[in-house]
Parts: sequence; C-alpha cells; structure tokens
Amino acid sequence: MCRHLAYVGPPVPLGEVLDAPPHSLFRQSWAPRRQRYGTVNADGFGVGWYADGDPAPARYRRAGPIWGDRSYADLARVVRSGALLAAVRDATLAGADGEAAAAPYASGPWLFSHNGAVPGWPDSLAPLVSTLPAADLLSMEARCDAAFLWALVLRRLRSGDDEAQALADTVLEVAEAAPAARLNLLLTNGETIAATAWGDTLWYLARPGRSVVVASEPYDGDPHWTEVPDRTLLAADRTDVLLTPLKEPSA
Repeated sequence: MCRHLAYVGPPVPLGEVLDAPPHSLFRQSWAPRRQRYGTVNADGFGVGWYADGDPAPARYRRAGPIWGDRSYADLARVVRSGALLAAVRDATLAGADGEAAAAPYASGPWLFSHNGAVPGWPDSLAPLVSTLPAADLLSMEARCDAAFLWALVLRRLRSGDDEAQALADTVLEVAEAAPAARLNLLLTNGETIAATAWGDTLWYLARPGRSVVVASEPYDGDPHWTEVPDRTLLAADRTDVLLTPLKEPSA
C-alpha cells in the first residue's frame, strides 16, 4: 500500500510536482484522500529523476517518512527534471528491508513502483519463481512483493516487450496466481509512462503536447484530472494517453 506518481514534461524543480500542490504526494504521506488500504505512508519514500543527456535515472530513497527528511527538502527545491517517478510507502510487512524496499526500483532507463499488496506473500507467488533466471532472483533489491513484481516486469522488458505490455502481462500472470492481489504498477523510461489500475485508485492529468502526470490520486483541484477505471492499462506520453481494458484471468 502506498501512493505514487510519475511526471513527464518540461523540466521543473522536483518539489513543484511533489510538494507544492495542495494535496501533493508529500501530503499524501500522512493525509491521502483516496487511499483504500492503510492511512499513513510513513514506511519509506523515494524519488527517481532523469538528467539531460543521461538515460539512467538517479534515485534518492529512505526508510523513514518523507516529512522528516531535510535532505529531501533541499533536493526537491534545487533539482530540476523533465521526468520523475516518486512514491511514499505503507509497508505490507513491517521491517521488510527498509530503504531497499522503497520505490522506485531501477534498472537501465527504467523506474518502477507498486501500489498494492499480494496476499499470502511469498507462498502465493512461489510458482512463478521458476519463470525467472537465478541471477534475477539473487539480484533482487529487497525481499518483498514489490521487488519480486519488478523482477517479473524487468524480465519482460529485457526480452524486448514494450513497457505497457510488460506491465499488462505481469499483472495477469500474478493475478492468476494470487487472485486477490492489488496490482497498481507504475513504470517510466523518462519519455513515456505505463501504469495499471488493478485494485486501487489511479488518475492522470494530461496537457497534450506539453506534459502528463499519472498518480494514485489528484494532487490539486484541476478539473482535467481523469480517473482510470479499475482493470485498465494506461500508456502515456507528452501527446497522448491510451487506456486499454485488462481482462480477468480465466478461472
């Protein structure tokens, strides 16, 4: 359970997206308005962003609440970027690897976050372990459901799937193994954003030709925020947002 957000658009200070809005991700760490599971997201946070000319994103993650980190406040004030992904965390299991379990996860050009939970973890997803190379399992950043989901997504990305297809196929695979799982996934490569709505809220704010924000919930009162229906795949860039229904796995 958490709240997350991705932005692609003109370069802005991180804090303009994450802190300044009246119902910002920063505020959602203690006062989310639409969170269905959990009430406080104080079990860690992270932000990843892209610098001009460098396809590999930078990250800043901590195990504690975002509101208690003065270094983050300075970072958000002075760092500018045209693409970012950030999350505040409410841990499914207490003490699960601390900072290493905080999104965003990263590899190559990608940043990833999971909002939700997999009931029965880890036993419920044990049948999927055989789909991953041993090296992928041994290099997981943390021992939590989100890190395992990232390993499943990353396997597909490395095999050539595009971002949206990698998320969609992972959600359907995991939902078949754990039908009650909540699988709101969020992924960016610095140019595009892919996300799934599967068990929790998801919204987007598009300014065609300029920017797009995809978030767990609206961070202000702009009437152009659009809710993504449950069981939906989102693929977005600066010019367009495409929504595709996701079918439930067959019984």
